[in-house]
Amino acid sequence: MATVLAIETSCDETAVAIVKNRQVCSSIVASQISVHQQYGGVVPEVASRQHLETINQAIAASLEQSHIDWDQIDGIAATCAPGLVGALLVGLTAAKTLAMVHNKAFLGVHHLEGHIYATYLSEPTLDPPFLSLLVSGGHTSLIYVKDCGIYETLGETRDDAAGEAFDKVARLLKLGYPGGPIIDKLAQTGNPQAFALPEGKISLPGGGIHPYDGSFSGLKTAVLRLVQQLEKDGSQIPVADVAASFQETVARSLTKRAIACARDYGLDTIAVGGGVAANSGLRKHLQAAATEHNLRVLFPPLKFCTDNAAMIGCTATDHLSRGHTSPLTLGVESRLALTQVMKLYQH
Repeated sequence: MATVLAIETSCDETAVAIVKNRQVCSSIVASQISVHQQYGGVVPEVASRQHLETINQAIAASLEQSHIDWDQIDGIAATCAPGLVGALLVGLTAAKTLAMVHNKAFLGVHHLEGHIYATYLSEPTLDPPFLSLLVSGGHTSLIYVKDCGIYETLGETRDDAAGEAFDKVARLLKLGYPGGPIIDKLAQTGNPQAFALPEGKISLPGGGIHPYDGSFSGLKTAVLRLVQQLEKDGSQIPVADVAASFQETVARSLTKRAIACARDYGLDTIAVGGGVAANSGLRKHLQAAATEHNLRVLFPPLKFCTDNAAMIGCTATDHLSRGHTSPLTLGVESRLALTQVMKLYQH
């Protein structure tokens, strides 16, 4: 069983964790939300500086919390793609330095593979094949998980990711940042049937609708037009009803595609990952539909839905146990397809 110290700095959380196989020994997450709130979104340069200021304390805190010494650690891992280049460089440089100083194996980890592995932290007996629904601020994809490092993308959004749509609609409604948790909370008191909003279907060139791809740009525009019309009519905007209707539409469209995809490919398990996996509307819809079709749906604990280093460590322990390590010349990439994960490793 491999033990890995992992670092995650792809966006606005400075996270460090120590993971032994699929067991979390420590997990430190220093969020920057309060810093970026004044800008209404993540500012890359500010994020990088915050990581620089926080990374050493986070590493020290993770070691202290785990009661594990350096001689018990087999490898050092860090997220290397995709993400904000400056932010990724902070974590990757720290990991390479630790690997050299302590003579440990070094592993660069794909952020989205980390979100897939988040489910393993609460479901240690889970094994491929299964379907992963990845829903976050930057990604919305249906992934056929075949084995460690072996993935096939079956469906994705053609424009805005689900989490991005939540942030943009929250901004429209003047609710602040980040949008997901605020809309989710407001939706609890609203009427999800108050407004009919489009699900964002993708047409196929030869006719018909793509079964697994989706779009959230049109939904976001529909909310904008709805708000503009209400303002033009002099009506008070029923913010909770708009939030509930929007959330209902997103949850319904994601659920339809995920269930159809799992059934078409004969997969009996759907594992959900990413920040939007914390959304109560999506959890409710997907759980109900999965039960109806005799499928199993797995959600990570809320603390492992958003960015964290425990999921990166869990990924790295699996790769390391298979003899996969990364060269110290490995760089960071702002974009890298999940299907190209194995290019990060020497094996």
